[in-house]
Amino acid sequence: MKVKAGVAQVGAVPFNVEASVTKAGEWIAKAGAEGCQIVVFPEAFISVYPKGVNFDIYIGGRTVRGREEFRRYFDATITVPGPETERIGKAAAAAKTYVVIGVMERDLGTMYCTALYFGPDGSLLGKHRKLMPTAGERLAWGFGDGSTLPVFDTPIGKIGAVICWENYMPMLRMAMYAKGVSLYCAPTADDRETWLPTMRHIALEGRCFVLSTCQVVKRRDFPADYRCAISDDPEAILMRGGAVIIDPLGKILAGPVFDEEMLLTAELDLDELGRAKFDFDVAGHYARPDVFTLTVNEAPQHAVSLKG
Repeated sequence: MKVKAGVAQVGAVPFNVEASVTKAGEWIAKAGAEGCQIVVFPEAFISVYPKGVNFDIYIGGRTVRGREEFRRYFDATITVPGPETERIGKAAAAAKTYVVIGVMERDLGTMYCTALYFGPDGSLLGKHRKLMPTAGERLAWGFGDGSTLPVFDTPIGKIGAVICWENYMPMLRMAMYAKGVSLYCAPTADDRETWLPTMRHIALEGRCFVLSTCQVVKRRDFPADYRCAISDDPEAILMRGGAVIIDPLGKILAGPVFDEEMLLTAELDLDELGRAKFDFDVAGHYARPDVFTLTVNEAPQHAVSLKG
């Protein structure tokens, strides 16, 4: 069976939910027009990855300015489900494609870096909240729990997503492999040269197709009063992309591409999954459960339980 896959290397419209959702719809339509049966968008595409901001946080202190910066970011998030997910679902249905897209999700007073899954019928299939925000991301984001680690069994393969540096968590990867993920989606904000070998390693380790993409954004795309520690040069590239599609034996099928918005596509031969498992199945015949075992807690974790 052959599947056409796409990765959308595009930048958000920072702090503008409406414009970011509209842009997502345009690129979903483009993927559909090119016959893509699945398209993956970057981490935090709706509506901003806050590159270079620190919210004035230091040990023992906060500032009025930092609180206002957080407020602006918080207001640029979405609820799931909500009107924005309904619009994305309609775009997926019009394009007749599966969509995996990174959003900033608001729940009570906390933001979560989330990957959403949509079916070609427009349904919101589910979500994955990033388990571990990386470094400075913890200044603003909450921690997901084990209840949002889905792998969806679809006619085009088993679809799962692991976000950015979660891909360096061996136990999380092992959980995904044990669920039989075959279309391993990796929305990211990492555009460094070290990312590509990581993605190739995961393709080889999991014997799965890897679809990874990152935003392309310049300083000028952010509001003029955005305090960016990286650069104030309007032409400075804050994220440069690096989208890539890789087969289960580590062969690069498309990309990487840098510094421009682009839809990368590749034809995936799903028979390669079985061929690759011939000599390596990390959660199957290449495992040693007599020596190593992993327990995954998928129960939702609630601070408050209300009982009638």
